[in-house]
Amino acid sequence: MEEKTTILVASNNKGKIKEIKDIFDNYNIISLSELEERLQTKLEVNENGNSFSENALQKVIDLVKQLDENVICMGDDSGISIDALDGFPGIHTQRWMNADDHTKNLALLEKMKDIPDNLRTCHYTTAIAIADKYVSNVVECTLDGTLTREVIGQNGFGFDEIFRLENGKTLAELTNEEKYAISPRKKALEKIKKFLV
Repeated sequence: MEEKTTILVASNNKGKIKEIKDIFDNYNIISLSELEERLQTKLEVNENGNSFSENALQKVIDLVKQLDENVICMGDDSGISIDALDGFPGIHTQRWMNADDHTKNLALLEKMKDIPDNLRTCHYTTAIAIADKYVSNVVECTLDGTLTREVIGQNGFGFDEIFRLENGKTLAELTNEEKYAISPRKKALEKIKKFLV
């Protein structure tokens, strides 16, 4: 049996890793912490770019430079951009507040409490980058929605519980299959997969 090609994912986010494993089922997907454990070393991953795409690319290029062997590295940067807050938190979605996702979501809803429903538009953007020692590529996909007034739904992570779709449901109210059908991460992963063939 042919050995699966390994892809190192520049993340330890269990939700992201699961989505990637589901889509890249013909590959051996390993997280950053798994590789660090194998190598017995800490790897540096930076993201100080000015866009989701810049951050995703920076992560994988940083990783490739630190590895002796030629490994395919994958990184993503994703977040929610709220129009009424001038795109905040955007590329700072993971880092704007030192708290768990649920607490951050409640804080965003508090910031938006006086904003009327017709001005609560927001966007979920994912950039996925891959690189090895020879080549790098990045793709970016976006899903539009509106911000809820309360957290709704149990099936999700990140800001899924406050991101409402046109059909009135939040991402956290969808089944995995329903979410994958519209997920910008899935769309970006499918596009980036073409570069691996």
